[in-house]
Amino acid sequence: MRSHHQENKNMRSKRYQEQKKQIEKDKVYTLDEALDLLKSSSKSKFDESVEIHLSLGIDPKDGEQLIRGSITLPHATGKTKKIAAFTSSPDKAKKAGASLAGGTELIDEIKKTEKTDFEVAVAEPALMKDLAKIARLLGPRGLMPTPKSGTVTPDIEKAIKELAAGKINFKNDDTANIHQLIGKISLDKEKLAENITAFAEAIEKARPSASKGEHIKSITLCTTMGPGIKISL
Repeated sequence: MRSHHQENKNMRSKRYQEQKKQIEKDKVYTLDEALDLLKSSSKSKFDESVEIHLSLGIDPKDGEQLIRGSITLPHATGKTKKIAAFTSSPDKAKKAGASLAGGTELIDEIKKTEKTDFEVAVAEPALMKDLAKIARLLGPRGLMPTPKSGTVTPDIEKAIKELAAGKINFKNDDTANIHQLIGKISLDKEKLAENITAFAEAIEKARPSASKGEHIKSITLCTTMGPGIKISL
């Protein structure tokens, strides 16, 4: 007797293979063509996420070539982020949209439990010295607030509202790629296109001066359950 997991996996594999047949191997599609393909081939019962994957010409081992930054997309991705706020005004932070908020007591709790049930963190500058206690937990998980990404700021409420409205932080991984959720498949094609174009432009602008040659080597789009489609912008 087959388990539900096996059936779901088989259903996914079948749908994945059907979607893959619609994509010409080695073809680089226009953004318009790729979005039409994504829209027509997404048959899932849930509202799939649309992801963008960029392969960059940087050396990820060179500290001067790392890509880090933030951008507020023209249209919200449709995914509500769980935000943690390290602040002396937790009530205001929660009112602004933070899921977790607190000062040294929240830092001590995270240190004790090692649980980080949030996707992004913001902090007041005065609490950064206390956050050093859990830097070894937050750092490797990409959750450490930084001034460069606008997540260390005296105006915590503004930072939380921006993140809730669609502001995203990005950074390259150790294979010189960037992966980012860019919207939901239910989002209008034009809005998805604007998010994708704005994100690619932000990555182009974030090119480090130490990096030589082609900056964005390739761009691939896909849905949560679907195969990748290479595009040119």
